[in-house]
Amino acid sequence: MNARGGVHGRRIQHVVADDGYKVDETVRLTRELLQRSDVLSLFGFAGTANIGKLLAEGVLEQGGAALVAPYTGGENLRTPFNPWIFHLRAGYADETEHMVQQVTTLGMRRIAVMYQEDGFGQAGLEGVRAALARRKLPLSVAAGYERNTDKVEEAVKRIMASDAQAIIMISVNKPTAAFVKRYREAGGGAQLYNISVVDPAEIVKLAGLRNAHGLGISQVVPYPYTPRLLAVREYQDLLKRYAPDQQVNYTSFEEFLGAKVLVEGLRRAGPNPTRGKVIEALESMAAFDLGGVTVGYSPQNRVGSRYVEVTVIGSSGKLLK
Repeated sequence: MNARGGVHGRRIQHVVADDGYKVDETVRLTRELLQRSDVLSLFGFAGTANIGKLLAEGVLEQGGAALVAPYTGGENLRTPFNPWIFHLRAGYADETEHMVQQVTTLGMRRIAVMYQEDGFGQAGLEGVRAALARRKLPLSVAAGYERNTDKVEEAVKRIMASDAQAIIMISVNKPTAAFVKRYREAGGGAQLYNISVVDPAEIVKLAGLRNAHGLGISQVVPYPYTPRLLAVREYQDLLKRYAPDQQVNYTSFEEFLGAKVLVEGLRRAGPNPTRGKVIEALESMAAFDLGGVTVGYSPQNRVGSRYVEVTVIGSSGKLLK
């Protein structure tokens, strides 16, 4: 967008602050950013617990700025309704419902959860519990691990003892890979799934292809590797032009779509945008086509999409639909 002169003749400046996935740092850095009068919106934050703390402490409300396309599907960031967060992705409840639907359709009834012991993990765990309850099925076992670690030995032991047929992991890259490796090397044969926040290439690298092969990963945006959609073609072209050393992946494609939402919000906010005008502009996007991917917001709705599909790590290490 800046290469074409910006929005209404004004270039967009993207300020990046690294919170190290630490909740208190998220709060501190966000407060600092919102004290700047030139900050019109927040974009792409990660972490259910991190963003939940911003809500709990009133940081977003006090700042009055929209947070667009956060990298989380936590239900506590969606319910009860808050006007500050514009979600691009489906929630963890949508993802876990889709996975439970798939495994139960295949005749599996013994389902376990491996989860991160924080707001992120709890959100996914509750999604699985609710999906199973709708089918009148019990959860075989829920085994947690400590946030910011890959200490999964106890989780492996507990889940092995449960004789689960399917395991849904609510976890990030390193503990996911550690669990997959140790569970498979211990002889575990259940079908493994993880929600959309993991990078399959990193899982294969850390766990080994033999162990990672067959891992199902839910996704909340369309397949970015084949340029069938206009949005995917645009994403691949821009990635090649501006970040030629980076590989196509779901994470960057999701945030690319989120950036398109934010830029459209800035465009609709007019030549003299304010934080409030950006929020009103985003609310006006009832059915906005990002290039074969449609999102919708309103004064009563902040969840742009409920799209979910499951991909699988294939025998070559690549993701398959």
